[in-house]
Amino acid sequence: MKSIYTFGRKPGTRNFTVKDLQDLKGSGKRLTMCNPANEVEIRACVDAGIDTLTVWDRDIDLARELAPTHFIGTAMGWGQFITHDEILRHAMGQMEAGADMYFTNRSQPVVEMLAREGIPVQVHMGLVPTFSHWRGGLKAYGRTHEEAIELYRTFKSYEDAGAFACEIECVAEETLNLLNERTSIVTISLGSGNAGDVIFLFMADICGEDDNPPRHAHAFRDLGKMHREMYAERVAALTEFKSQVHDKVFPYPAQSIAMRDGELEKFKEALGKL
Repeated sequence: MKSIYTFGRKPGTRNFTVKDLQDLKGSGKRLTMCNPANEVEIRACVDAGIDTLTVWDRDIDLARELAPTHFIGTAMGWGQFITHDEILRHAMGQMEAGADMYFTNRSQPVVEMLAREGIPVQVHMGLVPTFSHWRGGLKAYGRTHEEAIELYRTFKSYEDAGAFACEIECVAEETLNLLNERTSIVTISLGSGNAGDVIFLFMADICGEDDNPPRHAHAFRDLGKMHREMYAERVAALTEFKSQVHDKVFPYPAQSIAMRDGELEKFKEALGKL
């Protein structure tokens, strides 16, 4: 653990700092990353020892409370803010709330603006779902040398803009392997093989909760089956509840309240005198 001051000027500790992640490059060590979205998922990541977390802005306070020493990134949606001032204000607010890096897939001037203020900025390359229209749909990237060179140039431009980390989604492993040796950016592999400094997978994919998972996903358990069984049990319980209410069977005596002995007669007597 490293002692730090947060961007909100509060003392704290972290399992990894920005420098630690940068120093990992070339070390042969890889870290894990997941995206918990509620209290149960955050606690599960902590208990499982997941190295780093990424959460949406609405969850940063909860994540920092439940995972006080974890390196945690947070994000803005592509169209969540329009002006540079809005983005900068949001990023600073998230960092002050305890985030350790800030994700955006907006333009390089936005990356430059955030980096100038000392914010560790994460960007996104390869298959960027937001821009899949430009690529003709959801497709892997970097499988030809032309695409690989284009990725290299984008890497260098983001590096020049001051990006600290980059999610590399669905890029050929060989491409990322070579590019990772030629950039100071911390690479976060999602569907890009074993070449990344950090390996990222969505919670739903890890736990088997997605009915139509992408090709690069792997379910290490089958929570989907459990969810379906729980749903069936929920519907059965509700159906039985409705039936017994309509049949005037429920509430049962054990769930009802009775007057004390002798009080009903007194109540009737009192009502008769009104």
